[in-house]
Amino acid sequence: MTFLAIAALVVALVGLIFSVIALRRLSAGRRGSGADALPEDVHGLRQEVAALRAETRDALRHLAVVRYDAFGDMGGHLSWSVAILDDGGNGVVLTSIHGRSEARTYAKSIAGWSCEQQLSPEEDEAIDHARP
Repeated sequence: MTFLAIAALVVALVGLIFSVIALRRLSAGRRGSGADALPEDVHGLRQEVAALRAETRDALRHLAVVRYDAFGDMGGHLSWSVAILDDGGNGVVLTSIHGRSEARTYAKSIAGWSCEQQLSPEEDEAIDHARP
């Protein structure tokens, strides 16, 4: 009976040793594959960032507002020009001129950071401030 108990203990101990060795090998293998897989992950992330940048080139994301007094007898900077442009300088400039009795609003198309219509100094300033 004692012999069977000792034999079972030896078998259990040998099994435990093999399990620890196998676990260490598996753990070391995972660390190596994680480090090896990292460049692939970084490469994939770089491709994703490049694709997102390409998608946002046409987004109207450059914005600048210039507030000013259109008339010398009025204060408060109630008139304004806003440029809303994409990376290529395409978009629109909106201008609102406020007087004592009326307000007028204008919209001008911008292509390649310039406009076919004549721009006011404030509209030019808004485009310059919107340029990255």
